[in-house]
Amino acid sequence: MPVSATDDDALFVLTAAMLTPAQFPSVLADDYPAACAELGLDPVDDGYGLVFGQDGTGARWTVAISDTALVACALAAWDCGLEYDLSPDERSVVAALPGWPLPVAVAAPGVPDPHDPPETEGGPPLSPPDTATWGPAQRRLGADEIALRWRIWREQLVAGDESEASDEAGGSGSVDPPPATGAPDEAAQESTAPESTALESADQETAGKKSAEQREEPSREEPGANGIHPGVRRALEAAQEYLRTPPPPGRIRSTAAGEGVRTLRVDGEDWSLVARTDDIAFVLLDEEPGEVLPVGRGPELPGLLEALEKLAVRPA
Repeated sequence: MPVSATDDDALFVLTAAMLTPAQFPSVLADDYPAACAELGLDPVDDGYGLVFGQDGTGARWTVAISDTALVACALAAWDCGLEYDLSPDERSVVAALPGWPLPVAVAAPGVPDPHDPPETEGGPPLSPPDTATWGPAQRRLGADEIALRWRIWREQLVAGDESEASDEAGGSGSVDPPPATGAPDEAAQESTAPESTALESADQETAGKKSAEQREEPSREEPGANGIHPGVRRALEAAQEYLRTPPPPGRIRSTAAGEGVRTLRVDGEDWSLVARTDDIAFVLLDEEPGEVLPVGRGPELPGLLEALEKLAVRPA
């Protein structure tokens, strides 16, 4: 990482982040104005670039600048493994804030170890949100991880469904990820019928009809279906409400995910949703630590995602 410092008062730049309606550290808040409030900044339309570094004494500092293009270029270069001298013009500096609001894994060479500067009149130094226990910060970080590694999570869901069908075939019962209701899917019905004495003693004709009715999507994955996890239903209803009452900027964000496909990140007070506009969605809830709850396409989800996409902010 480049160092832009010539004396003890200058900043040794370590890394940076965007703070705009379309791109901001989700760990801070559910939306852009709330993230700005965490740093004591006004939520201006163009946003900020955040530069994290140390001064000559090793103290942690966060510098908010108005030159978002400079920070975007630096991040793009660093992501490609290229050198980029992030040296903000003093005229672009909006605020110099003590501390770091995010964890920074590197340190400047030749200066003392990172530490907070003495408390100033502006209040205590910034510090990263607590992610040691499950809560809003962890929930949003989890949703970001799914958005970043969508293909992996999608494959895990398919593998999980196959494993569940295999477990049912062996008579061991179903795994209880979110929310398991209704009859097993068609594959499970076919595999268990020859072996399971429980199914043999039940009304197999009725079970077969139920499976056929649910052939396209298991009812537990359809928005609004009976038996859906109440927290998922609440999240989907809140997302629907966004269509009537648009939320603060940044609660609905959209990024490219291929030709004609977008990844949506939607947040609420106690929930986060990740979706692909051509696929399913995943919901994370404050009330379900570590759980990732899938929502199948069904009849309602495509229209909801299309409408949310129209409201979403996109990176410039």
